[in-house]
Amino acid sequence: MSDAHGSTRSGRIRTPGAWSKRNRPQAISGWIFIAPAVVLLLLFLVLPIIMAAWVSVSDWSGRGSPFSSNVSFVGADNYATLTTQGGLAEKDFAVSLRNNVYYVILVVPIQTALSLSLAVMVNRRLLRARGFFRTAFYFPSVTSSVAITVLFLFLFSPEGAVNKALSYLSVDGPNWMSEPRGLVHLLLGAFGVDHSPAALQASPLLGLSWWEWIAGPSVAMTVFIIMAIFTTSGTFMLLFIAALQSIGEEIDDASRVDGATAWQRFSRVTVPMLRPTLFTVITLGLIGTWQVFDQIYTGTKGAPAKTTLTPAYLSYEASFERQHWGEGAAIAFILFAIIVIMTIVQRATLREHTTVPRRHRFVFGDGTTIADRKKQSKAPGTEEDGHV
Repeated sequence: MSDAHGSTRSGRIRTPGAWSKRNRPQAISGWIFIAPAVVLLLLFLVLPIIMAAWVSVSDWSGRGSPFSSNVSFVGADNYATLTTQGGLAEKDFAVSLRNNVYYVILVVPIQTALSLSLAVMVNRRLLRARGFFRTAFYFPSVTSSVAITVLFLFLFSPEGAVNKALSYLSVDGPNWMSEPRGLVHLLLGAFGVDHSPAALQASPLLGLSWWEWIAGPSVAMTVFIIMAIFTTSGTFMLLFIAALQSIGEEIDDASRVDGATAWQRFSRVTVPMLRPTLFTVITLGLIGTWQVFDQIYTGTKGAPAKTTLTPAYLSYEASFERQHWGEGAAIAFILFAIIVIMTIVQRATLREHTTVPRRHRFVFGDGTTIADRKKQSKAPGTEEDGHV
């Protein structure tokens, strides 16, 4: 034990220099143990990121070293080609962003809600064979994405099992993987709106008209959306199960004694306590959905009519097929910026506030909240205050 001046019970004074010399061998040992991991991170993470950043602002052709003397600095030209100069490159990038935006908007909320629902259901003590259900729900997550993609292509083929099941309901299933029209356009077409209104013909955003922006996910992209939800919900279910099991039963029992209904206990007690896990699940969902590549590469390569094209696949196509390595690297860094911004936004949204708005507080029958009763119990003249 030592006091504020650094003296110990034995009377010796421990100076900062003596303390650092005493712990220097431990610090050296620690650096030796983590040195292999640090070297691997520098070689296979930091260095490639630096090289990709340079490629995105250079005219590297893919031959030789990107740091050689024949590679020139072009500044933001590669980024301008994708965002401001018009042409096919800008339109393809806009189409890929539109497709991916709808993919994210539909996949992330649905997979989060579904995984939380599955976790709550599997975590119930009254459910029998809970281990079997956990394994069954998690199994698609450990299956190869290529195998899952081939399976879904077979299921959603014109003569596949999905259209066969729809035929029993007297519904003619679409040609799923060959239908380029968006769901919103199909819905508007059912009401007689088959062409773009004049107000939606302008194209101020990346050269794509508002009518094309609101097309919605194509029928083909809908298949990939269903597949993503099917394969990822099991993984996030395990995260929610671990979080639910860390919540003590006494908390649920206390809220039940206070008169909270099942929905109030879930929405106002359980869900707020799952905020860190929600942040993790949503963050991982955002990263995964913005980086979708292998399913597109295996399944459609952007077809039909580029309605399944994503920025990750477009980056690969620009780099490895068209040898436009600067554009491919620029797409990757734009994608990185989008992911970082969305992560910051959702972290600010899920941030725990010190004060709870009154509309979100649990209200008893007499109109008082838990906070009000705590204040009353601590008021002078009460038993908890020491006065009877």
